[in-house]
Amino acid sequence: MARKSLRDMSGIANTIARSGGSSAEKTPRTSAPALGALQGSLASIREIDPNLIDDWGPTDRLDEFTAVNAEDDDGDSFVALKDSIREGGQQVPILVRRSKVADGRFEAIYGRRRLKACRELGIKARANVQDVDDATALLAKGLENAARRNLSFYEKARFAEAIQSAGHDTGTVRQVLNLSASGHSHLIKVTQNIPTKIGDMVGSAPKSGRPKWTELAELFLAKKLTEKVARDVLTKVSPSMGSDERLEALLKEAKKRGAKTGDRPQEITPMEGVVIKSGRNALSLSVKKTGANAGFANWLESNLSEIIKKSYAEFTDVNPRDDN
Repeated sequence: MARKSLRDMSGIANTIARSGGSSAEKTPRTSAPALGALQGSLASIREIDPNLIDDWGPTDRLDEFTAVNAEDDDGDSFVALKDSIREGGQQVPILVRRSKVADGRFEAIYGRRRLKACRELGIKARANVQDVDDATALLAKGLENAARRNLSFYEKARFAEAIQSAGHDTGTVRQVLNLSASGHSHLIKVTQNIPTKIGDMVGSAPKSGRPKWTELAELFLAKKLTEKVARDVLTKVSPSMGSDERLEALLKEAKKRGAKTGDRPQEITPMEGVVIKSGRNALSLSVKKTGANAGFANWLESNLSEIIKKSYAEFTDVNPRDDN
């Protein structure tokens, strides 16, 4: 699939409506890159029965990205939003598109809390109706979410992954989330090494920044922590724990387990005659230069320096130095 940049997406300019709002129902700030340019048409705003609007979003990506925040959401803020809409009406419209599967129905791209409030109040929802494809809808949804509140480090990582998985290029990811190349690579390291299911079980961890998530990623990368072990640890933690506490508990348990086995050198034999030893302070490779392995050992001796240089270059592409 060809990667799409923001310049290729003319339809997205009509996805976000600009309206006034009360203190409880805030208009999206324009701090997210390119958000200020995404102005919707007021002529496309309609009042729609909330029961005709269905949730939309890939369940394995952005829905999880928003769902992991459930226990960290301030319930009082929803009550305030609902009261604000009851007293002054819905000031900020939600974004919907016509359903692709059912005539007369709509799909909510963003504004689910406002939609929920309208449902509970028994009033019609003000909605900006736009015909947008999945990729554009995904980006619009994330832009609006990012503008309404500060995303945690892990949320940024998951959202960056969702944008790129939808077919957008790295330039778009960086522009939307205001990332440097180095900052983007840190997010990639986290999503590439921490299993998605474990991230879902931990949650958004709004108070935990890059160091803790990177530490967790490195534990998975070094195979000092497996998905099964992490799942077992998180299953046993107290249900009352917040996401930051769950992350801390997982790191603490992983370190404890690592201390028990850290002094014992590990040996891996990927093929006969080849042994890789990993200890606390060193990693060594041994290849027999006799018998069936003689030819391979001689070839490796001639090419090992170049192989290590290439491997190091690949490593630094994903794990650049942070000079800040």
